Amino acid sequence: MTMTTTQIRLAQRPKGMPEKTDFNWKEEQLKQLDSGEVLLKTLYVSVDPYMRGRMSDSKSYVEPYKVGEVIKGSVIAEVAETNSLDLQVGDIVIGNLGWQTYLVASENELRKIDPNQAPITTQLGVLGMPGITAYFGLLDIGKPVEGETVVVSGAAGAVGTVVGQIAKIAGAKVVGIAGSDEKLTYLKNELNFDEVVNYKSEDFKDQLKQACNDGVDVYYDNVGGEVSDAVLRLINKGARIPVCGQIALYNLEKPDLGPRMQSQLLINSALMKGFIVSDYGAHFEEAIKDLAKWLQDGKLSYRETIIEGFDKIPDAFLGLFKGENIGKYMVKVASQSE
Repeated sequence: MTMTTTQIRLAQRPKGMPEKTDFNWKEEQLKQLDSGEVLLKTLYVSVDPYMRGRMSDSKSYVEPYKVGEVIKGSVIAEVAETNSLDLQVGDIVIGNLGWQTYLVASENELRKIDPNQAPITTQLGVLGMPGITAYFGLLDIGKPVEGETVVVSGAAGAVGTVVGQIAKIAGAKVVGIAGSDEKLTYLKNELNFDEVVNYKSEDFKDQLKQACNDGVDVYYDNVGGEVSDAVLRLINKGARIPVCGQIALYNLEKPDLGPRMQSQLLINSALMKGFIVSDYGAHFEEAIKDLAKWLQDGKLSYRETIIEGFDKIPDAFLGLFKGENIGKYMVKVASQSE
């Protein structure tokens, strides 16, 4: 069967904050299936901050997108046709796939999802890359113990919400930093964060100091910039700082200039360590097992921000940098077949 797909490609490298003109749409005819390949119908597309780095032609932990190429990320899809012995029509899979309505992929690129374990969208969020990132960054680098104070920036995002809840499971006091009253209410009332602070408040630094009245033992850094400068001034002796993301800096056109915090690390014998979730690839199953158990036991909850329509993918991506989402942000492209 001949199939035409709609693709979203990188039109040009963004300068500063990406714009819609940095993306273009193209119709493409898909090739016939080879042995071991399947035709997929895209169901959900994940948008993630790290993608902004891949749009720049600079050295990073992952190869940049090429101009004119289909943008790739985490995608949940349904098998529409199969030439694979392992995947059948109707199977739900996840993989690092292109932003397109239909696509052909090798069975080796895909992981089958069990829809009975949890809603399939959790594979893009709490049971997927964000949840696994939160798990290893906090528990392997942060190592919180009962009674310590854990601060999370970007606390209402896909990673931050899980970090805070795992820290609560560990018995820590959790302080969440976010940028709206709606997000603070969610963190405080639904996720049971002990203290919440709005980084947009004029007295942010005073509020933060009051919330962290015993100092900061673990700072899970998702944002960088002035927010992180303020938190690092409050660290205790032996503090641990997992550096997960720097979303406040991703769209800067010039190198960031700010306070130099090495002296804070030195005088407090503190550890700051950057990490990439793929560093822990051999141990993903351990994380997924614990996350799924906490979810089943009611110790872990989640929220998703889902908008519908393939053409809305760039809007969702841009919305990440405007703080539009609570929890995991994704786009629903199509419904599962009945």
